[in-house]
Amino acid sequence: MASGHTITIEQGDQHVRVVHGDQVLAETRRPLVLRETGSPVRYYIPAEDVRLDLLTPSDTHTYCPFKGTASYWSLPDAADLVWSYPDPKPDVARIRDHLCFYEVEITD
Repeated sequence: MASGHTITIEQGDQHVRVVHGDQVLAETRRPLVLRETGSPVRYYIPAEDVRLDLLTPSDTHTYCPFKGTASYWSLPDAADLVWSYPDPKPDVARIRDHLCFYEVEITD
């Protein structure tokens, strides 16, 4: 990692829920909690706990020097609202097969 830049990943037990409109897109009690210098806390949700059938793969890809190349998914009325790292860098390998949403609700 670059000097002063850190990423930590912890196994969480929070109840994380993602709702868009009246649809629940994801719900889990086993998120990975990722903390990265200069970024808000992000909750990475196991793919099995995400309604992938509701999402459409996007052509968008972004590159993070610390995590790798991200792929995105969209809803008809919400472009690129979820992303994942299909082949993350070794330091963050735990986030493989997990998806992250911009807006989540944490309960409990």
